[in-house]
Amino acid sequence: MTSQEFRGDGPTRPSRRTFLSAATVTAAAAGATVAAPLATAASGAASGTAAGSGGPVGPGRPVRPQAPDRELRSLLREIDKRRIEATVRRLAAFGTRHTLSSQDDPVRGIGAARDWIYGQMRGYAARSGGRLTVELQSYVQEPASRIPVPTVITNVVATLRGESSPERIYVVTGHYDSRCTDVMDATSDAPGADDDASGVAVAMELARVMSTRDSGATIVFAAVAGEEQGLYGSGYLARQFRAAGADVQGMFSDDIVGSSTADDGTRDRRTLRLFAEGVPTAETPAEANTRRAVGGENDSPSRQLARFASEVADNDSTGMRIRVIYRRDRYLRGSDHIPFLEQGYPAGRFTEPHEDFAHQHQDVRVVDGRQYGDLPEFCDYEYITRVAKVNAAALWSLAQAPGTPKDVVIVTTNLTNDTELRWTRGSEPDLAGYEVVWRETTAPEWTHVIPVGDVTTTTIDLSKDNVFFGVRAVDTAGHRSPVAFPRPGS
Repeated sequence: MTSQEFRGDGPTRPSRRTFLSAATVTAAAAGATVAAPLATAASGAASGTAAGSGGPVGPGRPVRPQAPDRELRSLLREIDKRRIEATVRRLAAFGTRHTLSSQDDPVRGIGAARDWIYGQMRGYAARSGGRLTVELQSYVQEPASRIPVPTVITNVVATLRGESSPERIYVVTGHYDSRCTDVMDATSDAPGADDDASGVAVAMELARVMSTRDSGATIVFAAVAGEEQGLYGSGYLARQFRAAGADVQGMFSDDIVGSSTADDGTRDRRTLRLFAEGVPTAETPAEANTRRAVGGENDSPSRQLARFASEVADNDSTGMRIRVIYRRDRYLRGSDHIPFLEQGYPAGRFTEPHEDFAHQHQDVRVVDGRQYGDLPEFCDYEYITRVAKVNAAALWSLAQAPGTPKDVVIVTTNLTNDTELRWTRGSEPDLAGYEVVWRETTAPEWTHVIPVGDVTTTTIDLSKDNVFFGVRAVDTAGHRSPVAFPRPGS
């Protein structure tokens, strides 16, 4: 890459006044997809035009998706539907995995499931050449909501340590506990195939296929317990990361990702919902005041994480369309990403497009000829395999790219119609530089990109009063980080 390629200061650069006099650009007109290969984005940074608009609308070029590279395509091909199905069926065969069920019965209950998951993960670690390590992360949960007596809750945690940026961490979870109709019934059958053996199968399959590869950043694959009783296992995992000062830059919960069939029998085998909050759960009063003053309700770190996932995983290589839902989770409901949000980490929840509640949180029974219960026969294993590919594309792309830029500010020392941005340079050995992205305040996705080079400050000839800005990092291979949304500063 040459410095000229990355400057983006060509001879016909439109001014902010040109932009303000142009027609409003919709997300669809601007391309609606994000992230271009580096040379492509840089070569046209001076002539931003909206598709179909017929003229310049501001600096930069429309952003485009980040295509999977050869290594990622190879990884996706290794994801095995047969293994995923075998994992779901084996977990369902433990009868119940209720958090309050037996911890020492070798064939039935949560303890047997825990030991089987741990054994499988240790097998992956043994073949990883030292890359993957596995631990049982346990604590005693004292009596609390849905926990009547002191109860050991154990997470199975597999860690693929990063080679170049091990301090930067990405997490994926599925919960291995289950329930039936009565959330306190620890003895009746609760096979929990869709909810959530499917998510555990995704995390385990990713651990298997990634464990033999060198990752830039650290990836954690966790099967957590206590979800149905109150997100206890993931809460403990998130608190442990926070207590250690861990730099968790992204987390995905895969919860109920096993079925493509709705309760009316219709099927949608190519859509995956990704829930991503707007206003951060852990926002402080001071941060809330700043957000109200500058906007940004649609620009939380979790929204940027969701946009990134769509950019790298909504494509032919995964065979899936990601539908980002502007909500923390389903209506008045929650999953294992919420404890990470509470600790201030970017997080989102993957789940199937439509839920059939006859096969969730139900006693196994037949009523008027209809089968109830969360049984393996109601899962779509090709669908779960594509969900695993979405997760793999998102996590691997995150881990191989530079980290999200830090300390990004819009300089507000002086009133000006230009926009000056500053940030701290990342420490990645293959860092090539940075790009500024922007969009209209009404656009849901970033629409334009301006390569600015290996710098930590830049001035854009566009008013911060009228658009939103972000900054992302780029490495020498063209991998891009999630966008960092700036705060006002000096």
